Formats: sequence, structure tokens, C-alpha cells
Amino acid sequence: MTEPDHPHRAPRSIPWLKSSHSGGNDNCVEVAVDGHVVALRDSKDTARPYAKVSRAAWRHFLFSVAGGAVR
Repeated sequence: MTEPDHPHRAPRSIPWLKSSHSGGNDNCVEVAVDGHVVALRDSKDTARPYAKVSRAAWRHFLFSVAGGAVR
């Protein structure tokens, strides 16, 4: 029997990704995509609740960073 997912914790079935720019350092954000939702969590404390944003909001953020609007 598997333990049910906590509503404010990341589902165990989502693969979390860490930026290759982190260099193996734990001081970064991990990202997981689940349907139309992107989950974000602190790689130093993965047991804490995670934030959720829409895929559209995440895409906008990434384009803003790539375009230099966000530093």
C-alpha cells in the first residue's frame, strides 16, 4: 500500500528537474510539470510545501528571464 499524497506536498509520481547550471549544488529550485501545472520547490528542503503556477505563467517567466527582463 502506498502512502497518499499530501495536498500541499509534491506528488511522489512527478519527476523533479534541477537546472544543469546548478552544478550539483543544492542551492536551486526544482521544477516538475504535471499536466497544466508547474510545481516549484526548494532543492534544499524538498519536504516543504511547493508552489504551483500555470504552464503559461511559467513559460512567460522563462521568456522574461531569457529576454533579460528578469534578473
